Amino acid sequence: MSKQPIRILVVDDHKLFREGLAALLNAAAETAVVGEAATGQEAIAQAAAVTPDVVLMDIQMPDMNGIEATRRILADYPQTGVIMLTMLEDDDSLFAAMSAGARGYILKGADKAEVLRTVTAVAEGQALFGPAIASRLTHFFQRGDGQETAVTPFPDLTDREREVLGLITQGMSNNDIAVRLHISGKTVSNHISSIFNKLHVASRAEAIVKAQEANTGRFRATG
Repeated sequence: MSKQPIRILVVDDHKLFREGLAALLNAAAETAVVGEAATGQEAIAQAAAVTPDVVLMDIQMPDMNGIEATRRILADYPQTGVIMLTMLEDDDSLFAAMSAGARGYILKGADKAEVLRTVTAVAEGQALFGPAIASRLTHFFQRGDGQETAVTPFPDLTDREREVLGLITQGMSNNDIAVRLHISGKTVSNHISSIFNKLHVASRAEAIVKAQEANTGRFRATG
């Protein structure tokens, strides 16, 4: 039995761009566009009507920005994966999107392969912010001089949990973390559950935002 395609809602107020992106996704075997919207309000209504696996969400729209629309959609459909699609490259937009619950962030100039890779990863429950964004996240969560610091803003975390959180900020999946640290996937899951508990968050994106707010990205995983 063939695998069902990933069901996608495309949200963008520019009709030509939205239709072009929909055509690109419909042409790929692994994705299918099940709805389109031009505003934040339409996005909320469409999300309720078609219950997509993934929403590709523009940030800047006339009636309601994509960050607020994301927040409202995920309040009702937390299992939906939202990917922000934008021309903006500023850190404020990136962290606002992550705080709202977005699990992906693609610049509008991204190529087809990057779009499909991000959609697939987010549909599988991962967080993926594209190579350019991941690079900026990594630099943001490291000291500019390359030196490590002994600051421990989250004293409740164990050294291993701090190490796992450091790898989460770099966009690594559970499997990547397991391979990197030479531990089992189940152990990684246990560490992540404990981290979420201690930081009072419910997702990777929220954990990264929490780390950013406390300026904890200065630790670097080893191994």
